[in-house]
Amino acid sequence: MTNRRTFIKKSGVALSSIPFIKLIALGGSVSAADAPKVELDDPTAVSLKYVHDATKSETRTDTNAICANCQLYPDSEANEWGPCTIFPGKLVNANGWCSAWVAKQ
Repeated sequence: MTNRRTFIKKSGVALSSIPFIKLIALGGSVSAADAPKVELDDPTAVSLKYVHDATKSETRTDTNAICANCQLYPDSEANEWGPCTIFPGKLVNANGWCSAWVAKQ
């Protein structure tokens, strides 16, 4: 017998696995060049005050802080645009910034 709590837990696991199933179906490789760029009106971008050009941020306090030297920007080889773990499946500008910025270790 399945109760509501068990159903909700299993549904959550099933829904969270959809992106991985999609990667497997695509052969496990999705080019970063195929990913869309983060739009400035994206709800996550708005909440984190993301900007494509860090020099235009009104809330950035560290003048050296940009996406390219953030721990959440794993592709240090990316040129102008690269992936960010905050925006899965989307690209951010290497010279951008958001309030989730963390110094790369």
